[in-house]
Amino acid sequence: MISRRLFSTANCSLGHEVASEFLSRAQQRGPLVQKQLLDGNQLQRLGQTLGRRELLRGVPVAGDASANGTALPPGYHLVYFTPSAFESELGRDGSDKTFNPSSPFTRRMWAGGEMIWSRDNLLRVGEVVIETTSVVKAEPKRTRDGTDMIVVGVKKRFENEAGTALVDKRDWVFRPALTEPPVLTPRGEPKPFPTGAHTRDFEQTPVSLFRFSALTFNGHKIHYSKEWCRKAEGHRDIVVHGALNLINSLDLWRDSRGSGGDEFPTSIRYRATSPVYSGEPYRAVLEDSGAEDAEVKFWTEDGRMALQATISS
Repeated sequence: MISRRLFSTANCSLGHEVASEFLSRAQQRGPLVQKQLLDGNQLQRLGQTLGRRELLRGVPVAGDASANGTALPPGYHLVYFTPSAFESELGRDGSDKTFNPSSPFTRRMWAGGEMIWSRDNLLRVGEVVIETTSVVKAEPKRTRDGTDMIVVGVKKRFENEAGTALVDKRDWVFRPALTEPPVLTPRGEPKPFPTGAHTRDFEQTPVSLFRFSALTFNGHKIHYSKEWCRKAEGHRDIVVHGALNLINSLDLWRDSRGSGGDEFPTSIRYRATSPVYSGEPYRAVLEDSGAEDAEVKFWTEDGRMALQATISS
């Protein structure tokens, strides 16, 4: 996960060539359209995966038709509209290649994005929803240490019978495959976690990450294969999903509002700045939850900021 402050557009000849080819190919292909019934089963399984027993009281029982009309909490759409590729069509890292540029830019991380809700037209259980995904950018960048990368941006529009319910913009960073065994960054010395008006502590296990990968049908090996992480990606352990922390940030905001968890924001803008690893504690800190723009920051045990989000009410 890479901070946007760390790269520039200078002298990215290889990246420019690959990014231009990818963007041209994506534009010729046109938007990707999927249609799906929003069933209660996924919603229930996500509540169990998050360990939110209190939320499960309001989550519909799988197969209960009377639950139709239940609004999906903000961010929970991420376990629907999952990739549909056959295993033979996936990348070596197990990731879906639909929106991936060509080799050597094969190391993918979720960098950030924005979600915008239509609060008078929420996504609800029992609806048939159309997701339309368009590639909006493919930009060559370069880190301070001179490494080329490509930032791919997509825009997802979710529509039901009443029109657009949600716009979900995502940026992914793609870096070249490593050609030599990586030097792993050691785990830093523990530091006191920041405090704030609202905090929530996490420590994801391989089981929790596996279950979230299964719900999102995400075969990306960085989330379940420690060997792949250490030998091919340079991570010291398996990586917590950016999408999982995004949902956790929205859950913390809803809980802090004291409305029984039923409130919806108008938008969230976020960026992932550093990886979080399985088995390592981390904390979300939310200040001014009642403010029009509330800030959430995730901090690792060794003092790194992992994710920063602004949630607008």
